[in-house]
Amino acid sequence: MKEFAMAFPSPNRFMRLKEVLDITGLSRATLYRKIQAGTFPHQHKLAERCCGWKAHEVDIWLNNPVTFTVADLDRQAA
Repeated sequence: MKEFAMAFPSPNRFMRLKEVLDITGLSRATLYRKIQAGTFPHQHKLAERCCGWKAHEVDIWLNNPVTFTVADLDRQAA
């Protein structure tokens, strides 16, 4: 059953910083600069000292990284 889960990861899962940086190709500084500018999805607090990004939100950014704004997440939800 584990192979099935790895072959089809849930879009509702959370991604940690290293995975987000690997997938996007952004540097840590650029990632946080884009979050401040509203051009990358913000992270969600998972625990006291732990945060992550929703995989489906990062996927939305990956589909259109040049013109993405946080408002795109609201349009996708509707």
